Amino acid sequence: MSSQVLSTVLFLLFVAATLGITFWASRQTKDAADYYAGGRSFSGAQNGLAIGGDYMSAASFLGIAGIIALSGYDGFLYSIGFLVAWLVALLLVAELMRNSGKFTMADVLAFRMSPRPVRTAAGVSTIVVSIFYLLAQMVGAGALVGLLLGVTSPVGKALTIVGVGVLMIVYVVVGGMKGTTWVQIVKAVLLMGGATLVTLLVLGKYGFNLSSLLGEAAAQSGKGDAFLEPGLKYGTEAQGLAGKLDLISLGLALVLGTAGLPHILIRFYTVPTAKEARKSVLWGIGIIGVFYLLTLVLGFGAAAVVGGEAIAAQDKAGNTAAPMLAQEIGRLIFGDVGGTILLAVIAAVAFATILAVVAGLTLASSSSFAHDLYAHVFKRGNVTDKEEVTVARISAFVIGAFSIGLGILAQGQNVAFLVALAFAVAASGNLPAILYSLFWKNFNTAGAVSAIYGGLGSALLLVIFSPVVSGSATALFPNADFAWFPLSNPGLISIPFGFLAGWVGTRLSKEYNAAKYAEIEVRSLTGVGAEKAAQH
Repeated sequence: MSSQVLSTVLFLLFVAATLGITFWASRQTKDAADYYAGGRSFSGAQNGLAIGGDYMSAASFLGIAGIIALSGYDGFLYSIGFLVAWLVALLLVAELMRNSGKFTMADVLAFRMSPRPVRTAAGVSTIVVSIFYLLAQMVGAGALVGLLLGVTSPVGKALTIVGVGVLMIVYVVVGGMKGTTWVQIVKAVLLMGGATLVTLLVLGKYGFNLSSLLGEAAAQSGKGDAFLEPGLKYGTEAQGLAGKLDLISLGLALVLGTAGLPHILIRFYTVPTAKEARKSVLWGIGIIGVFYLLTLVLGFGAAAVVGGEAIAAQDKAGNTAAPMLAQEIGRLIFGDVGGTILLAVIAAVAFATILAVVAGLTLASSSSFAHDLYAHVFKRGNVTDKEEVTVARISAFVIGAFSIGLGILAQGQNVAFLVALAFAVAASGNLPAILYSLFWKNFNTAGAVSAIYGGLGSALLLVIFSPVVSGSATALFPNADFAWFPLSNPGLISIPFGFLAGWVGTRLSKEYNAAKYAEIEVRSLTGVGAEKAAQH
């Protein structure tokens, strides 16, 4: 049996199992709290696994392994950034958001401010960030199928992206938060199992000696000792100052972005208490921390066993490094059949990863549209739970279709890099508004709207005029050149600008509600009143 047939069978088994979970969950989804927050019925451990499932995306499994395999030391900076970011989420956001909100990020921001403009801004930001993140998952799906089925034509990869998009829409529309959470839990277990298996096989080949592995990786990379030193991707002589600034920009975006990601923030609402919210983040950090240590071995292992030239030949962005490593290490240890089976298993796990994450992202963005924009902005709160959930399901179709179109356009980009852009946009627009709202008593409506639109707008503007969109071989439009902004990641400029815009907007307005600030301060720190708010 070929790897194509076997991996397809395994993937179809996963899809069948998760669709079963989704339809089971749909029978238990009775109201908006069930659809948006899974009835707040998940334990800290369950939610921690789901957070891991949400966070360990195609960018983590495919993109980071690929960027390490091609760029060595500089690639591992992604792993460090993604992991350290959880400390910001744990210490500043998780418990306070859980205590203060109901279903979405905008519930917290709108509590002590004029709700309509704030909810509009938060809804727009949530949808934009989610679409950026969805883009990365779609690109990963196309690259994976290209490896498995030998599909090299853009049309074949585009059809794959359409198929993944349709499946994610089904998960969200039918299963809501309960179905999506269980899919993410199953996926997290599969991904950790698959990554651990390949890691152990690679370490076993080199006698569990990390130095031997790194030495071989440097030799096979074609870059020599430079592969294990800083500066291969960022800060080279050719890049000059721009390369060094790009590295700082990337670090800022990765470390600050997680606390502003909508699909992560809504996970804190699925647990019954603040204690479980804290516990879920600790579980998430543990799972994610181990996983990112595994990506070190997966990335350098791919360079050592497969070779940088072969990886780049299959996918110039390196997105197929982990599956290629699985195939080659399986072949070396167990023969051709072993390589075929291991490739099939890892590919099926990677598909599962993509499906689970896109479901979570689509749920976050469609929930924000229905709950924030439709229910509270367009209908001014005069809407039933049933009507709101119906709108959320319809918006999942629209957002899914838009993401499919963008995913087809963005083929050829490294998925970890694309996710770093989503982190930059989230850190620029969402994070300033969230932190100011929770910790600055003078913060007001003008400040919130300025922070979100200022950070979001500056990030998008800089991305549009950066080498990501034009002026480089891997740009969205490689034949055009209107890139006047030299950095690939806008975080260095757009994140401080978002905080500055929020401060200036607040100072220019005299609005201030002392009673509302006092109430949200007590609620966020103690949880008093949060349960009642969640029920209404």
